[in-house]
Amino acid sequence: MGSALIALGHYAPERRVTNAEIEARLGVEAGWSERRTGIVERRFAAPDEALSDLAVKAGEMALIRAAIDRSAIGLVVLATSTPDHLLPPSAPLVAHRLGATGAGAIDMAGACGGFLYALTFADSFVRANNAPALVIAANILSRRLNLNDPKSALLFGDGAGAALLAPSDRANSGVRGVHLASDGGAYDLIQIPAGGSRLPFAPDLDPAATLMTIKDGRAVFTRAVKLMASAAEKALSKAALSIEDIDYFVPHQANARIMGAVQRQLGVPDDKVISTVALYGNSSAATIPLSLSIAAEQRAFKPGERLLLTAAGAGLTGGAVVFEI
Repeated sequence: MGSALIALGHYAPERRVTNAEIEARLGVEAGWSERRTGIVERRFAAPDEALSDLAVKAGEMALIRAAIDRSAIGLVVLATSTPDHLLPPSAPLVAHRLGATGAGAIDMAGACGGFLYALTFADSFVRANNAPALVIAANILSRRLNLNDPKSALLFGDGAGAALLAPSDRANSGVRGVHLASDGGAYDLIQIPAGGSRLPFAPDLDPAATLMTIKDGRAVFTRAVKLMASAAEKALSKAALSIEDIDYFVPHQANARIMGAVQRQLGVPDDKVISTVALYGNSSAATIPLSLSIAAEQRAFKPGERLLLTAAGAGLTGGAVVFEI
């Protein structure tokens, strides 16, 4: 039994935040942001939008496209770093609002690599249980940004993407090869210092400690490129495939420089790369499924086409998946 990707969905908040808005706040010259990141604009959630709202809209799109019996869904996995609450997890609420009331539901906190972990988990679930699984990745990072810090203010935005998997009689469909990886030696390069058990909330806590910090952008670049490229090569090897056998390359949309470095190291031609980073920025785990869903609106993926997905993010954690449609 295989695991088929039967539908995709996405949601991007309405508010567009342009580089000009951020550059004016930071006091930098026009064009500086795009040259550094390849990003032109990103989306920010409305004040009344919570993480579950974004996730439900992306999931709803996928479910409508698939026209599936929602009671048949066996699992909902939500990859996010910005849940509605620290407790309870947001996935049960999302499953309930989507009408998948009989499904198991769990949050997966894997930062930018979260979608790949969730996809791997869901693929295994579908094969083992002969039941559909819905994977959603969503983040509202705008509420964790220090908008006066150019290291993070330029990069991140909000968004959601969804992928619906179902059992298939094509044994090769689904995950063909996977390599998940981590680099805990870079644990503190990207972090939100306060709010966990290491530095819990307290009356005298500096609010800035609850915002994202990037300690060393150059080190993040170097380690992320190495992890993403190495994981992609290993996933291809496990699938017994080469880069020439891949139809589309979808890296995590961290920024154009990281994506370009990984693409060059792997030798992927430009016409195989799917990218949305210019108009949507970096929404962490959501970037890969959001990019897939947007691409599918222009040209539907065909059975037998192969995707190479790779990501790295805070932790560092990430990996790569070779997925056959």
